[in-house]
Amino acid sequence: MHFTDTVYRNPYWPTFPLLQITQGCTHNSCKFCTMYKDVPFKLQPIEWIEEDLKELAEIVPDAKTIQLLSANPLCMTYDKLAPILEMINKYLPKMEYIYACTRVTDIRNKTVEQLKALKDLGLREISLGSESGDDWTLERVNKNCSASDIIEQCGKLTESGIDFWLCFLNGVAGKEHSMDHAIHSAEIFSRCKPMLVGTGGLTLFPGTPLLEEAERGEFTPLTEKEMLIELKVFVEHLTCDCYFNTHHTSGIHLSGPDFLKRKNKIIEALDYEIRYGDMDRLAAIRKNKRTL
Repeated sequence: MHFTDTVYRNPYWPTFPLLQITQGCTHNSCKFCTMYKDVPFKLQPIEWIEEDLKELAEIVPDAKTIQLLSANPLCMTYDKLAPILEMINKYLPKMEYIYACTRVTDIRNKTVEQLKALKDLGLREISLGSESGDDWTLERVNKNCSASDIIEQCGKLTESGIDFWLCFLNGVAGKEHSMDHAIHSAEIFSRCKPMLVGTGGLTLFPGTPLLEEAERGEFTPLTEKEMLIELKVFVEHLTCDCYFNTHHTSGIHLSGPDFLKRKNKIIEALDYEIRYGDMDRLAAIRKNKRTL
């Protein structure tokens, strides 16, 4: 298999087999991220992709799921992406679900009709690294998209029938804009109605512009308790029913389906942790993180 850099994959999807069709990230400029810092973006040679699929056909001929790599493989235009999905179906004829993480901006260059065709080829579920639904925050951390972009592109996905996740990066607005980040993100996500809302907590990694800004006093990180307060506000304002998944912030298990049925219990659990949680333990866990 042609894996050209460190492999990052969504651990909540089936993690085998994996198929790399791009290298690095087209944007690679978000102020909090180092995942592909030293990896120039390239399209994986189509010959490599076919060789990998031939290998997978030998190893897992009955595979029904596959996850596409790397950072945002759906950046490809429809004309480049569709033949790859057709090739997947050729070599793995029992394929049912093709998964991919990608950027909101990657949906711009595809029509609803093209997205429907990709779904028919097996693209059933994608995760969008939105991080926020607040325009100030999106611009502050250089996401290169706006809240209106998120609404527009998610609307195309909904119309096409492709399921999608939206991700909220807890703490990324700092103290300066924490509540607006939480409230506006919840409002935008609720309008989009994703199948899953995921939340993760910000860690300031060495080599990121956001850490450098924090060291210069231009960005004020949240404490562990403030992260929990922000997460609670986000939950309070989230009104779409979805699978709710959280990690990197709370020390208690909050993830599960039927968010609206569980919403009050999640808020109560967060309120308890804000009052009585072990913040030193949460800080130690965050300190040991090496990547998003």
